[in-house]
Amino acid sequence: MDNQASGPMPFIVNDCALLAIATGKRAQNLKELRDHLLTIHPGSIYFHFWGNLLQPRFDEPEYNNDFAAWSMRGLHDKALAERLSVVDPNSYGTLDELRQELIDVIEQRLDEREVLAWAQPDQQFEFIRALTVVFRTDLQFFTPEKLAGRINQMSVSSIFYHFIDAKRRNENRLDDFRNWLVSFEGRYEGLSQSLAQVDPYFTSLTDLREELADIFSSCLCEMGHG
Repeated sequence: MDNQASGPMPFIVNDCALLAIATGKRAQNLKELRDHLLTIHPGSIYFHFWGNLLQPRFDEPEYNNDFAAWSMRGLHDKALAERLSVVDPNSYGTLDELRQELIDVIEQRLDEREVLAWAQPDQQFEFIRALTVVFRTDLQFFTPEKLAGRINQMSVSSIFYHFIDAKRRNENRLDDFRNWLVSFEGRYEGLSQSLAQVDPYFTSLTDLREELADIFSSCLCEMGHG
C-alpha cells in the first residue's frame, strides 16, 4: 500500500464478480426474442454482452455476444448472427440505446424472412440478468506511476470492474482510471487520451490488462516518469 499525506485521493482497487440471475424469460424464435427485448431489465442486456468476459473459456468464441451466438446455434441464421456480432456496446451511451439497436437489427431481419425460424425446445434463448458483486482489495495507489507498475498484477475481474463496468456506473461514462486522472489537473492528459482509445469489447480481459499496462508504461515514459 502506498501512503501520501496530501494530494489527490488514492486509486482504490476493487474486484468483482457477475452473478447470473434467471429472469424466467425465454425465446424460441426471433419474434419472441424481439418482444422480450422490449421490456427486459437492462441488466440482462448487459450480461449477454459482457458476461462472457468473466466466464472461463477453453476455446475462442465465434461470436462476442449471446444474441449473435444464439442466432447461429439456435436459429441457424448466419446472416443475423453476423449482424449482431458487430454491434459494439461501447458505441452506445446507455443500455437502452443498445437495446434499441438490437431491436432494429432483429426487426430488419424479421422483415426479410418469409418463414419464422424456431429453435429446438432445448435451445431456447434464456434471458439472464447480471448482478455485480464488488469486493474491496488491499491495494491502493496515490500516483499513476505507482499504479502503472502493478496493473499486470491486478486480477482480470478488477480490470473488468475498473475499465468496463465503470462506464456504466459513472455518469460521465469514463472508466475509473480516467476518472481518477482528472484529479491531477491535466498533468496526465496524454495518458487519459490514450486510454480513451481502447475498445475492450473485441478482446479478452487478459489482453486488455496487457494493453492498459503498456499504455501506462509508454505514456509515463514519454512524460519522463518511467
